[in-house]
Amino acid sequence: MSSSSDSHDTPAFDTDTVTTAESHSEPQLPSRDGFEGIVPKVEEAELQLADVKVEPVTDDTPVSPTEPVRLRRARGRPRIHPPRSPTTAAKQAKARSKTGCTTCRKRKKKCDETKPFCLSCQKNNIHCEGYKPVEIWRSGKDKAAEARRLSSDTKFDLPPLMEGVENDLDRTLLQHFVTRASAVLTLHSDQAMNPFTKILLPMALQHEGLMHSVLCLSASHLCSLTPSKEYEDRQVFHRGKALHLLNQDLQRQKAGEGGVIVYEDSNVAQILIHLLHSICDGNTSGEYRMHMVAARSIAQNQKLRSPELQTLFDEFFYYHWIASEITSLDGAEVPMMENFRLPFEINPETAALIGVSDGLFGFISKISNLRRRLRSRIDEGLQPPMDYEALLAAHAIDTGLRSWVCPVSPGTPRYTISMLYRQATWVYLYRTTKDSRPHPFIKSAVDNGIKYIKELPAEGWIQSNVLLPLFLLGCAAFEKEQRIEIDRAFSGLMAVTGLGNINHAKEVVDRIWELMDADDSESWDWEKLIHQKGWDFLAT
Repeated sequence: MSSSSDSHDTPAFDTDTVTTAESHSEPQLPSRDGFEGIVPKVEEAELQLADVKVEPVTDDTPVSPTEPVRLRRARGRPRIHPPRSPTTAAKQAKARSKTGCTTCRKRKKKCDETKPFCLSCQKNNIHCEGYKPVEIWRSGKDKAAEARRLSSDTKFDLPPLMEGVENDLDRTLLQHFVTRASAVLTLHSDQAMNPFTKILLPMALQHEGLMHSVLCLSASHLCSLTPSKEYEDRQVFHRGKALHLLNQDLQRQKAGEGGVIVYEDSNVAQILIHLLHSICDGNTSGEYRMHMVAARSIAQNQKLRSPELQTLFDEFFYYHWIASEITSLDGAEVPMMENFRLPFEINPETAALIGVSDGLFGFISKISNLRRRLRSRIDEGLQPPMDYEALLAAHAIDTGLRSWVCPVSPGTPRYTISMLYRQATWVYLYRTTKDSRPHPFIKSAVDNGIKYIKELPAEGWIQSNVLLPLFLLGCAAFEKEQRIEIDRAFSGLMAVTGLGNINHAKEVVDRIWELMDADDSESWDWEKLIHQKGWDFLAT
């Protein structure tokens, strides 16, 4: 049974036939008797020798179906990162442009990059913030060098320590005031005893207006020594600030006192400094007079809080008030006590100026009053000009000078300059009461005065008081030899002190010499000559 079923279900193939078919290169198809339908045609493929690759022979044993397949690693250095996918590369290629305007970049919109403002923002009615500046690429070395330069250039100015002292030039002016300018304004060589550094400077540190006044005075003095546009501009600046602040203080005090001004000590110090500034500046327009009027009101109507400042103010004010009568036609009689003394007392040992403390300025003031009286009689044509009252006044002054005793010990520069003032005062009296012509008396007096000048040390602190007696001696120097010494003294005085009014005083003396040589009777009246030139200055 089994054999019959096998032969019936499956076609029988001969074993030899199968073997023969496998040995041929062309496959053998079954006969038509066994299959039905179309048989596909198999075309021959041309095989080239180059296309046939020899399979490498390995000694590896075949892997089992359950063992994972191991891939052979390619030669070369391994990749640090795996290759990017095409999707990631495409995304990076679509990065936004960095050249658009700032607004479009914030809005993440496409910018047409129209300069200076893009059309896209204008079309959407949006404010366009423009474009960031193009940054030039620089190496790290250049950036580091730029950072070091900026760090070294960065400097913050320190605020001023003292009000009014605003820059390096102001600090130079303040130092000049302490070391030089203050020394030529007094007789004190020691800064600890100098009233300007001892009294006024501490006040200036607490008062801006006074500090500006001090710096203005210092700039004026420094400019006279070394002319400079920088010093001149700074002088104008400080003067404007000082006067502005002084006016503010006076208006405030006037409003608080019912219309009556009560001057504070700092304002009195300012007025004193401005008076001295008009001297150092060499002003010939009479600028000092407005400060003199204010100082006179203070001297006659009020007392200062600081006793030291009161003494300094009295001495300096009366000194310049009386000295102004020597070079001006306008003058008011100075009130006096008995024996031609001023209405206050100053210790000669601590005085800053000679002439006031020793009582000689009382005589000078009386001589100025006498000159005004004689000039008035001459202008009116009254004869004789030297009437009985004038003669009595001249005799009283002469007697007082002869009995005067120097309050300073002999053998010191203070004693010498006091004696110089006494000699110049007598010359002033002689030139007022006598005819303007050479005489042995006036020659002897001028010669002795020149000897006193030669005995003085050439230091600024003592030379600061020489100008007034030198001017009076110069206006009485009839002899050529005397004029040579007077010229030399003027030159030395200018070199030491640098005061701006010295040149004006010398110019007046030169003109008086011309009138003397011409035997002009008006050579005695230098006040009128100064007035004719349109000048008004102090010879102090």
